Amino acid sequence: MGDFEKIAERGYIYQATDLEKIKSMLNGEKITFYLGIDPTADSLHIGHFFALTMVRRLQQLGHHAIILVGGATALIGDPTGKSDMRKMLTDEQVVHNKEEVKNLVKKFVKTDGENPAIILDNNDWFKDESYIDFMRRIGVHFNVNKMLATQIYNKRLENGGLTFLELGYMLMQAYDFYELLQDFGCNLQFGGDDQWSNMLAGTELIRRKLGKDASAMTITLLLNSEGKKMGKTQSGAVWLDPNKTSPFDFYQYWRNVGDADVLKCIRMLTFLPLEEIDKMDTWEGAQLNTAKEILAYELTNLVHGEE
Repeated sequence: MGDFEKIAERGYIYQATDLEKIKSMLNGEKITFYLGIDPTADSLHIGHFFALTMVRRLQQLGHHAIILVGGATALIGDPTGKSDMRKMLTDEQVVHNKEEVKNLVKKFVKTDGENPAIILDNNDWFKDESYIDFMRRIGVHFNVNKMLATQIYNKRLENGGLTFLELGYMLMQAYDFYELLQDFGCNLQFGGDDQWSNMLAGTELIRRKLGKDASAMTITLLLNSEGKKMGKTQSGAVWLDPNKTSPFDFYQYWRNVGDADVLKCIRMLTFLPLEEIDKMDTWEGAQLNTAKEILAYELTNLVHGEE
């Protein structure tokens, strides 16, 4: 079984620029890939954890990971899925958030020893960037009509509030991919499905400026059997920081997932062997409660430690 199949059988892959090409890449030589995280808060939530488990799996298979913490893009704010403009953060808030996010990333992704992940900050290449130079080199490759037709901007347009600030976010994320390919040979980006248009913009910029084919792949959104996004409670997101979501509440969230969702969550979120998970496929009734206890224990152990 190839590396691609080992990822696919966990249920991660949702869509890709060219699935057969990515399959060939992952099953061939070891590649460099990246995941971007904007530090818009001083913690990560369960959606980030899901993405980071895929980073760890690819690392274990020998592929080389880059985690890009978006110190620059966090100052702009991703408009994806928002009906209003994100609250603008101060430089000080972003600096604080970056450190907290980096510390959490290091808990879940290998950053030392053999095949460590590299953690970068896109502010390193944006902080000295001239606006005029950036627009002449990068902005010229973007068609505004196409940008406005993307899902990213639709909700903001419907509410009549898209700002020029937010319009530039896609250019910045696309430029990140361009920089990482140039400096690190990174030719695959993956992220949540809501980032698809931004990711495609990066592959297009690389094609236009460098004449190269880069690839993008989105991971499955973590939805329950009713089609609703998981990792949300009445009080808000399920955070990885114990000061925001206590280990007890974290455990209870997973202990109480629906019967129809528990095995999917075990498959996607834990590192239990698939052979062991496959044996649970026939479980029903009281056995599903046991499966929920396994899920809750495994995730709480991963996030907060066994104690």
